[in-house]
This record gives sequence, structure tokens and C-alpha cells, in this order.
Amino acid sequence: MPNIKSAIKRYKTSLIRNQRNSKRRVTMRTYIKKLRKETDYENAVKLLPKVFSTIDKTAKAGVIHKRTADRYKSRLSQLVSKMKEGESS
Repeated sequence: MPNIKSAIKRYKTSLIRNQRNSKRRVTMRTYIKKLRKETDYENAVKLLPKVFSTIDKTAKAGVIHKRTADRYKSRLSQLVSKMKEGESS
């Protein structure tokens, strides 16, 4: 535990931020898992904007990098478009 007053404050702040960032990351991953488990194309398309929004918010907060967010979104888009191809054939 730090002894200096500013270091104590920094430590407390880091704990709060860590907790907040963990919650954001868990929420994002939960939405991604829901989308990946989805088998119906229509439901997946409805869920996609909410998932994208959550990913963007997580990236904006600095929890994940912007390019990581873009990669997640790209892969999820590919997944949903493959669902459509599988449904039409």
C-alpha cells in the first residue's frame, strides 16, 4: 500500500477504473457471445447494431483498442453474412 497521499489517491482511482473497465469488457463479451450463439439470421441482424454499439463504447472508453473493435465488428459481420448464405441454400 502506498504511503504518499497522491499515490494513495492514484491507487484508489486505479481500483475504481479497473472495476469499471472490467464491467464494460464483460458486457461487451456477453453481447458478442449472444450473437455468436444465435442461429436465426433475423434475430442476429436485429442484435448486430446493439453489439456494434457496445463494442464502440468499449473502444471509446479506452478499454480495447479501436482496431481491435474494428476486428471484432468485421468478424461478427462475416458471421452474420455466412448465416444468410447458409439460410438461402
